[in-house]
Amino acid sequence: MQTKLSSFWYFLALFSVSGVAQELCFAPIKPISLDTELETGQIRVTAQNALIQQDTLAEFNGNVEIDSQDSKITANSARVNRSNQSLNASGQVTYQDRFIKVSSESVDLNTTTNELLITDTHYQLTAMNGRGDADTIALSQDSGVSLQEVSFTTCPEGHEDWRIQASTITLSPDQNWGEMSHARFYIQDVPVLYLPYFAFPVTDARQSGLLYPMISSSTSTGVSYEQPYYWNIAENMDATIAPRLMSQRGLQLKTEFRYLSSQHNGQVDVEYLANDRATDTQDARYFYRFVHQGALSENWQVNAEYNGLSDSNYIVDLGSDYYSRADTHLYQTLGVSYYDEQLDFSLQFRDFEILGEHANSYRALPEMKLNYESELALGFEFGLASELAYFDNNSALSPQATRLHIAPTLRYPYQTQWGEFLAETTLLQTYYRQDNIDNTELSKDVSRTLGQARLFGALAFERSAGWLQDGAIQTLEPKVQYLYTSFERQTDIGLYDTTRLFSDFEGLFRGQKFTGLDRISDKNQLTVGLTTRLLDKNNNEKFALSFGQIFYIQETQVAAALEQNDRSALAAELDWQIGSKWYAHTEAQISSVTDKVERSSFSLEYTSAKDRVAQINHRYVRELSGEEINQVGITTSWPINQQWHWVGRWYRDVKSHRTVETYAGLQYESCCWAVRLVAQRHLSNRYDDSGLQSTNEFESGITLQFILKGMGGKTAGRDMLTDGLFGYRRPYLLN
Repeated sequence: MQTKLSSFWYFLALFSVSGVAQELCFAPIKPISLDTELETGQIRVTAQNALIQQDTLAEFNGNVEIDSQDSKITANSARVNRSNQSLNASGQVTYQDRFIKVSSESVDLNTTTNELLITDTHYQLTAMNGRGDADTIALSQDSGVSLQEVSFTTCPEGHEDWRIQASTITLSPDQNWGEMSHARFYIQDVPVLYLPYFAFPVTDARQSGLLYPMISSSTSTGVSYEQPYYWNIAENMDATIAPRLMSQRGLQLKTEFRYLSSQHNGQVDVEYLANDRATDTQDARYFYRFVHQGALSENWQVNAEYNGLSDSNYIVDLGSDYYSRADTHLYQTLGVSYYDEQLDFSLQFRDFEILGEHANSYRALPEMKLNYESELALGFEFGLASELAYFDNNSALSPQATRLHIAPTLRYPYQTQWGEFLAETTLLQTYYRQDNIDNTELSKDVSRTLGQARLFGALAFERSAGWLQDGAIQTLEPKVQYLYTSFERQTDIGLYDTTRLFSDFEGLFRGQKFTGLDRISDKNQLTVGLTTRLLDKNNNEKFALSFGQIFYIQETQVAAALEQNDRSALAAELDWQIGSKWYAHTEAQISSVTDKVERSSFSLEYTSAKDRVAQINHRYVRELSGEEINQVGITTSWPINQQWHWVGRWYRDVKSHRTVETYAGLQYESCCWAVRLVAQRHLSNRYDDSGLQSTNEFESGITLQFILKGMGGKTAGRDMLTDGLFGYRRPYLLN
């Protein structure tokens, strides 16, 4: 009986989702002290007065307490009859266990049949907000739990903004579902919904049923109503089916299927819109996604991800839970991998679904990598990195290539608490077999052999920083790297997976200016860097400043890597916790030729509480794909008072003198309900008929969300920070 009663209280607990304001409204009930020495079925009765008749009838009066192994009853009086194994308590009766506290005028218990009847009750959950009334609560070991004329709300007493009223609630033994009849939903005292019957879960087991709907409005979709249905297919698989009705586009069906086994897990998503009324052709539009991860054995793993869609504007027009409107490539990968302490191997097939008119990316069908590490005598280490890949392209005019790369490395590492040293030498051997190269400068067969040597050293000095705080420490960490790579002409090699990298402070010590292997620039250079940190007495970073630069001893001869000066841009980074509430992060690269800033970013954030955040940031790139980027943004999340919360975000393109995103959200939250209004306007990033992305179209939207605490809704002002094109990001990187 205790198990089934607990299931009912668990059902009520599912209705109680606490929020910030709710924590201020609800005072938890003091837990009771249960007598664990009592055996199952035993009770102990204490009272001011007791009258016992021939050991068959007992009457107790005055501060009566009836203890059992899992509950406690207090009353003005109680009567125990051993002949029929019954107990009756009356007069200001209170029943309490780990889940609930019930107040009533009468409690009847039959210990033979394990039947309990509580009349004229008022109950309150002990661990979370939730209360109500019931004319009777009847519990039986055979029939379960039955409640008559029962109500439930999460609102405080005297302020019942909403409540559920039902004629009966029944929970049968060994069933995962309860049944409710003649349920009425009230806002204030006005009935707004009637259900003659519905079933609800009473355990934490996954159950099929309707989920909370999503309502929104935008210039792209019009008014949108999405109603998810959760289907618990089996213990290891489920699905969510969500019809979405859009006033401007029609009916869309979104499905998600998940599966899980001891060694594998995956997900399949399919979205389909049969006739898009907002397009001239009213064609069908769709999106699909398959993701899988699994272990074939202790060392072997398999992974797959395959995405596809009907057109380039699908994500822009209809949205996506997995991609943003700024994405231009969708992954299509399949691979297996092997790992042990010394060896790792991977075989990957990599392709893309390309959105809009972008340079065709090369797919690797397949790409195999084999890496080996081994310790040698006298502290030396040996490493081998190798790769075999075939590159293909959707364009019939583009070259194809097979690439084999082998790079054995011999290194000597040395590390202590005060510094580190590394000496390393590598042979870079690469072979290309290139096809479809007519009318190009490429060669059919290319063999490239390069040698590389690297010396790296770093020291760590410490001194007391008592001027900051007792026990604080300041560090000074210089680091130096010499790097030499031999030269070989590479203009007869195509670019298959290679682009130029940007060099921040960490990138100065990377030793390579490109991704991939198609361009390896010759180097004879010295890199110098310096970092200083301030750590408090608990070893937490409060301040970190780093700056460095590369000095070219010899000019590079690889055309794509040519520099305009004998040194690189000066790269610097700063992270600073200013007091307990302010955080600053900035990084910049300053040209050694023009002494102008080439790239920079800045963020300053004020945080004084969980939902009280203000952030200003700026991003600048002098040249990116032929364009200058100069953007400034402000993000704020601020409670007006205990009930009202405001979130705002504004981003402006300084170069083009226009606002690229505005976002404003206002939320009212009481103890038991909340309402949220969000308005936003941002670039749509739509593709035109030629595949070019528009930078002049904007999309606007308004969302109104009404949340009943206790009906599966969650509220938090900070949640709104992640919405929109420019979601909130923590700006500082202190350890």
